Amino acid sequence: ISSAKIYDSMSSDELFQNKTLRPIIKMQHDLFIAVFKNYIAKRKNVFYELTLPKQLGYIDNAIHKDMKFRNSLKGMIIGQFTVEEYDIYIKNSSALNKRMMNIVKERLIDSIQVFEKPEILKAV
Repeated sequence: ISSAKIYDSMSSDELFQNKTLRPIIKMQHDLFIAVFKNYIAKRKNVFYELTLPKQLGYIDNAIHKDMKFRNSLKGMIIGQFTVEEYDIYIKNSSALNKRMMNIVKERLIDSIQVFEKPEILKAV
């Protein structure tokens, strides 16, 4: 990503975030949207009945509290790593996982308008 900032003063985690995580998450954006739409559907489309603040909370809760969903998202990202990137990742996976999930959450929130109730459900 050309806009990703790289500075000598950055921590190794921040450097990994900007050089590896952000480009992968950007590349996978459409997949994350599709996966979250499926997540909503599998939970009886309750998301569509919520107010905007509650929808934002729903996204946060899905990413930070639903371990199965969280692990699925992590797998989609980690599966794009090179062996070298994976070696860096495993040295501080806990902190990097937090960074990963926060970036994905922000991308989903920034795309909240794509999570409109499907036409098929509006008629019901």
